[in-house]
Amino acid sequence: MDSSDSFGLYRAITDFAHRTPSWVQSAVAIWTTYGLLLFGVLFAAVWWRSRGRGAARPVALALLAPVATAVAYGASEFVKYTVDEERPCRAVVGAAAPLVPCPGPGDGSFPSNHAALAGAAAVALTLAVRRLAPLTVPLALLMAFSRVFVGVHHPHDVAFGLMLGGAVAALAVLALTGPTGAVVTAARAGGIPAVIWFTGRGPARRAK
Repeated sequence: MDSSDSFGLYRAITDFAHRTPSWVQSAVAIWTTYGLLLFGVLFAAVWWRSRGRGAARPVALALLAPVATAVAYGASEFVKYTVDEERPCRAVVGAAAPLVPCPGPGDGSFPSNHAALAGAAAVALTLAVRRLAPLTVPLALLMAFSRVFVGVHHPHDVAFGLMLGGAVAALAVLALTGPTGAVVTAARAGGIPAVIWFTGRGPARRAK
């Protein structure tokens, strides 16, 4: 996306934000600040569900979801460290004031870590439980949009963040599911009660 196009879209979205009712602005500000916690709740719920599935693969996918998201965050931070882009709340002339405090100088804009985390979590959770896609994908898109709505990111920041997070998470899950499943199987075989509680009993033990 051309920078002038991104700046124009940023102005349009932030102008729209200021025309919305105050309760909408407050709701989006709360979501953009705390919404990622909902993905944490989903991580826990998917892990808990996987313990009763028997096979090692569902447990491996559930355990990898937050790990893959953390890897995606690291990738986003690396790109942010190498690309020095100013936040739009300081760089875009004539734009409406942000609805939340503008991050301080030195806190780069590209890519959006929030969008990368949301994109990664959405992909990793969907790979663990396919039926979650109608929930996780809209939540990730809403998180990305909220970062522009409140005025702290350019549209291209969140678009790239979503793609980066989703791609890195998918690759991490693809590469690590087999080894993680093997670790889960071996851990179950050890018979340690705390480990069995954490991973679930597995098909062999459930049959006893």
